[in-house]
Amino acid sequence: MTTTYKSLGQAAPAATTETDLVTATTGTIVSSLIVCNRGATVTTFRISHSVAGGATATKDYIYYDVSIAANETFIATVGITMANTDKIRCFAGNTNLSFNAYGSEIT
Repeated sequence: MTTTYKSLGQAAPAATTETDLVTATTGTIVSSLIVCNRGATVTTFRISHSVAGGATATKDYIYYDVSIAANETFIATVGITMANTDKIRCFAGNTNLSFNAYGSEIT
């Protein structure tokens, strides 16, 4: 087995549009999620984990409508384990958010 540490995904989604951030293609562990508000106004974000890449359901949300201040960064140290085809999705309240996921893939 080989473990590769890397950037797992980046996104700057359109406002109020759910966007795939990470799609697992092997065993994956998301260790860090970072959300950056590049704008001058407060907004909100959501992050979900859908098993097997299914449509996002209420039970999938890890963060829901979390407020992020203007020009601030939200950093979460997590340990989300993902199987092949699982998805982490993000949702931004406006167009000023950047999302990044870091972790490892096991092959």
